Amino acid sequence: MLARARLLQARVLPHGWLDALRQVSLFAAAYVAYRLVRGLVEGDANAAFAHARDVISIESKLHLFIEPSVQAWASSSHLVMVSASWLYVNAQTSITLSALLYLYLRHNRSFYFVRNMFMIAMAIALIAYIVFPTAPPRFMPEWGFIDSVSDFTGVRVSHASGSMTALFNPYAAVPSMHVAFALMIGWPLARLARHRAVRVLWLVYPFLMTFVIVVTANHFIVDALLGALTAGASAYGARWLARARPSVWRFSTVPSAHVRASG
Repeated sequence: MLARARLLQARVLPHGWLDALRQVSLFAAAYVAYRLVRGLVEGDANAAFAHARDVISIESKLHLFIEPSVQAWASSSHLVMVSASWLYVNAQTSITLSALLYLYLRHNRSFYFVRNMFMIAMAIALIAYIVFPTAPPRFMPEWGFIDSVSDFTGVRVSHASGSMTALFNPYAAVPSMHVAFALMIGWPLARLARHRAVRVLWLVYPFLMTFVIVVTANHFIVDALLGALTAGASAYGARWLARARPSVWRFSTVPSAHVRASG
């Protein structure tokens, strides 16, 4: 019975409970630090709105400022708006956490590479929030934007209200971490997927998330592009880190096996 229990643990937890708790603690600490720093660096409201107008100006010159038209089109469908709002709310929690858990349990040899990507991306995002605080489109109704997520959740957060807490910064639109996270889980899972349909779904996921952030007026298209660049830089950084521990931190498409090394 003891041998069976150990075998079951090896299948469920590739490196045992200690490593699992280490990874949970690392992500929890990183997330708390991310939220705290993000909240403390509220940024200047005037600068945040000035930067948002700069983004609109840049997109207009590049003929990319289509967000109001896209949201207006999507607003004609209640189903589209509700689905997009649901995805926006759950993408960073349910979907991302489930994907990370799946990677840890079923593709453990690739998990540590993805984990390192997330740590680097969150650090890059915090620097961007400090240097370039930017108001999201939903705070600019004069351009025709509506806050669909607030309508969906029933919780309305205004840039001028007292509802801003130490864990929330409304001026953190650049880069879009929804897009960055979508790429950082979509790309690995697409490479690891055995079935073509699943592979296609994960490849499409970052594009779907880009549509979601625009439709819900939480980000501009430029924010999405910068989120993609953040994911790319994080992948490069994780690849560079893998040189230090290639047996553990490199990305591998080889099916996971129970090994003693842990990250």
